[in-house]
Amino acid sequence: MVSVDTPADNKAFAEKERADFPILSDPERKAAEAYGVLREPSAAQPDAPRLAQRWTFYIGPDGKILYIDKQVKPQTAGEAVAAKLKELGVKEKHGK
Repeated sequence: MVSVDTPADNKAFAEKERADFPILSDPERKAAEAYGVLREPSAAQPDAPRLAQRWTFYIGPDGKILYIDKQVKPQTAGEAVAAKLKELGVKEKHGK
């Protein structure tokens, strides 16, 4: 997961949500820019910060992007990721 928030904000979010995975902090928006997910400011708020869109990138072991989900819904993202990984042939991992 990548966020344009600060490391401290991401840590607080992870603790609140009990996330058991790392969150990359990208406050300078370099990764977000490279992946093309930054929203342009609107005409009504031209000085608003450029926030990242919620897109999920599925990247293969060779580093190539296999699929981009641009319709992410936070309420069902977990199930959607699991289904897409199965569809892409990624084997389920059990245990830690």
